[in-house]
Formats: sequence, C-alpha cells, structure tokens
Amino acid sequence: MERIFTKLAGRIAAFAGKPLAFVLAGAFIVIWGVTGPLFHYSDTWQLVVNTATTIVTFLMVFLIQNSQNRDAGAMQAKLDELIRAVDQARGQFIGIEHLTAKQIEEIRAALEKECSEQPDQYQGKAGTTGDTVEQLLARY
Repeated sequence: MERIFTKLAGRIAAFAGKPLAFVLAGAFIVIWGVTGPLFHYSDTWQLVVNTATTIVTFLMVFLIQNSQNRDAGAMQAKLDELIRAVDQARGQFIGIEHLTAKQIEEIRAALEKECSEQPDQYQGKAGTTGDTVEQLLARY
C-alpha cells in the first residue's frame, strides 16, 4: 500500500508542478466562469467550484507533504553520508534534524561563534560565505 501511495503521490505532485496543470486549472475556472450566466449564477453553480477546489486542495496538501517528506529524508541521508565519509567532519552532526528548533539554533550560534574565532578569512557568518558568494555572482 505504501509503495503504491508513494508512486501515486510522486506522480501527482510532479504533474501538479508542471505548466499543463496550471493551464488545466485555469481552464476549469474559465469554463466555470463562462457557464455562470447559463446557471443564473445559482448557489449550486457556486457550490461546484467551491467543493471542487476544496477537495483538490485538501488532497494536494497530503500528496505534496508526502513528496517533501521523502525529499527531505533523502537529502538528510545524503548529508549524513557526506559527514560520515569526510575525515574532518564531525559525526555528532548526523541526525541533528531530530532535535528541537531551539537546540538547532544553539548549534548554529555555536558554529558561528566558532567561525568568528578563526583567522581573519573566516570571520563570522559573513566570513564563511563572502568569497564563495562573490565568486558565484561573478560567474553570472
């Protein structure tokens, strides 16, 4: 069941992010709007679009969340493997995504403080990114 849901959720989420999905949704709204005079803008006519959009939105929340959870889990596994494979990396960072937001913020603050205590080229948070960002921007 989980494999089927994962496959279905992945396909629907991928389709929902394509221009064709937007065009189809836009076409649905245009068709609904054009049919307004035919149905004299009745309560039923309004209920159709309200119900359809509510159902689609409700289901898409779960499908997109499932895709994001899988993507985030895969990313964490890849990062954990990099930490494990690099000799100078600290293995204690593996699994920190399970900590509270406060604990993670404390770790970030400690890392930034540690960077500020490094030689001039690594001063503070800005010192860790400045050259890299400048090089990246120079490419474009």
